Amino acid sequence: MSNPARPSLPPVETADLDAVERQLGRRPRGVAAVAHRCPCGEPDVLRTEPRLPDGTPFPTTYYATCPRLTGAVSTLETAGVMKEMTERLGRDEELAAAYAAAHGHYLARRAELGDVPEIEGVSAGGMPTRVKCLHVLVGHSLAAGPGVNPLGDEALVMLGDWWRPTSCAALHAAEDAAAGAAREAGDE
Repeated sequence: MSNPARPSLPPVETADLDAVERQLGRRPRGVAAVAHRCPCGEPDVLRTEPRLPDGTPFPTTYYATCPRLTGAVSTLETAGVMKEMTERLGRDEELAAAYAAAHGHYLARRAELGDVPEIEGVSAGGMPTRVKCLHVLVGHSLAAGPGVNPLGDEALVMLGDWWRPTSCAALHAAEDAAAGAAREAGDE
């Protein structure tokens, strides 16, 4: 049954799915759209269906895929940023209200893609009361733009230019060219 509120999303390009497969080491599942691109042009956040093709409920609507991005976010997580943010939520009513609004935004965008009763009211990343996963919050901030998820925005500022010093797209093009040359040399 179709969802009348569902946005009309263009099909995801095969080249984007191939890029994400290189990033993840597997073909992505349930991709609704590329939600954000790294400045190098590669996808770095996917918008994912709330139910995967195998029927599994999947609450992570915004899924960070870029290895540089996810590695940089993991560094923040191991530095204790999530604990500090969660503590601030308990003390700062304005921050808590903005984070609760981000939770509402996340749920509304997921609902556009479909209704999955098993995850109704559950967003991701610990929203609306704690910070459980910075990857989700950063993915949400990149996809939604600044001003929607305050803690995702803060984490992005802490990350700096994670895509530097070299373009991922340039590295992948060089890898693809080398692989093509190796295949051609093997065919001779």
